[in-house]
Amino acid sequence: MRVLPPFTSRKHLPSKLARLRELDGRTSVLTRGEGTEFDSLREYVPGDDTRSIDWRATARQSAVAVRTWRPERDRHILLVLDTGRTSAGRVGDAPRLDASMDAALLLAALASRAGDRVDLLAYDRKTRALVQGRTAGDLLPSLVNAMATLEPELVETDARGLTATALRTSPRRSLIVLLSTLDAAPIEEGLLPVLSQLTQRHTVLLASVADPHITDMAKGRGNVDAVYDAAAAAQAQSERHRTAEQLRRHGVTVVDATPDDLAPALADAYLALKAAGRL
Repeated sequence: MRVLPPFTSRKHLPSKLARLRELDGRTSVLTRGEGTEFDSLREYVPGDDTRSIDWRATARQSAVAVRTWRPERDRHILLVLDTGRTSAGRVGDAPRLDASMDAALLLAALASRAGDRVDLLAYDRKTRALVQGRTAGDLLPSLVNAMATLEPELVETDARGLTATALRTSPRRSLIVLLSTLDAAPIEEGLLPVLSQLTQRHTVLLASVADPHITDMAKGRGNVDAVYDAAAAAQAQSERHRTAEQLRRHGVTVVDATPDDLAPALADAYLALKAAGRL
């Protein structure tokens, strides 16, 4: 039976689109970055980066002028859903894969409205879904239909196979969004040894579903069992933070958020990359 993902994060789309319009209009990024194009000159205001001052234009007029840069359109984004064993872990009433799919749909809707091209790869030890080359109008229905067939697979994800497939799917520079785990073993033994193959060509973002129950456990006190649970939860949080820092040292943007917060946090990370000229 095909069950369509509910796309509950759609409610965040209007606010993210408003942020996008602001970024694309009045507040273009103020430094030349990869993936940006010259937009316009405007008068300097306190807080602007002094490196953005256009001294020639300033000399021709009475006010200090700064150059602004607008994020380019028609960038390519590959959403990679890890459908392996860790995606089956339940957070609340649903597997992590459900939150990952919801976040992927919000990002796809936002990015397509930004004029970017979005593809989807779902993979564990083989390709479970592939959506490529859809127009903006056809993108969301195609993604929803592809996701309707997905279920977590109780196998370890083949990081080498996933990386090779992602590179074949995105031969040119792209933003690759891995919706995967921050568990130490799969990252350190699987992803890190092959990560440079992705980062040397692409901008990489990893988004992971955090369990709010772990945060609650870490605050536990009152009896011996609660203290032991709190110590275990604190250790789990520490390992997760350490893994995230390892990825950041390799140039990966990391989003680690609970199911309710993952989709808007991922959308915000995308907008931040746009604003920084990294996409």
